[in-house]
Amino acid sequence: MIRHINILLCDTFPGRLPAFIPNYESLFFDLFAEVGAEVDYRIYQTWQGELPPSVNADELYLIPGSLDSAYDDKPWILALLRWIERAHVLGTKMMGVCFGHQVIARALGGEVRAYEGGFGAGVRASRVLDEHMGRYFPDGEMRLLYSHHDQVTVLPPDAVLCATSDFCRNESFRIGRQVITFQGHPEFTMAYSRHLLTNCSDDLDEAVRQAGLLSLDGPQPLGVAAARYALDLLG
Repeated sequence: MIRHINILLCDTFPGRLPAFIPNYESLFFDLFAEVGAEVDYRIYQTWQGELPPSVNADELYLIPGSLDSAYDDKPWILALLRWIERAHVLGTKMMGVCFGHQVIARALGGEVRAYEGGFGAGVRASRVLDEHMGRYFPDGEMRLLYSHHDQVTVLPPDAVLCATSDFCRNESFRIGRQVITFQGHPEFTMAYSRHLLTNCSDDLDEAVRQAGLLSLDGPQPLGVAAARYALDLLG
């Protein structure tokens, strides 16, 4: 059972967090608390070059979102890619969210690109393909909150596709019981997503912004179910 989660922060999102969110990592604290997980946390400022010096097989290493692209060759991203490769060889349990999903894919032999079909925002549903994941989404549909332009276009060689949608073919993948990733944000709340679409979307196509806002009035996202699945899979 996972008792410790290491969060490898890849961004602090300055100017994008509303007053009711003290910092980005607090979204994960709240998410896993809602799952009922009693865990301790260690935060690494990975976007500044800080990485775990060693790994523990009983701990989870979580790589979350970033405004940078996983296909960039910034020094901190290249260092993170090397760390993921080494950690995977050692059997480290990893979870990737959005940028984390993409950078894990790149590190382990997949490909990431900007999506020609545009930006994904708001709530999106994907079809669950993996039998184990399906136990947590009994209607066969995983709904998460999204904010992304880049996508994983080729999965790593050993990856199993867990969920897919018409907008994003590779919504989620796992590698055994060692790695699980999500293109969506299980940690996002409806209030935070609404804040982003209302106050931080000047460069977003207006039709995409309005569609994203409209999606927030539909079926609720299932981030807690996704987090519970991840912890049970990796635990």
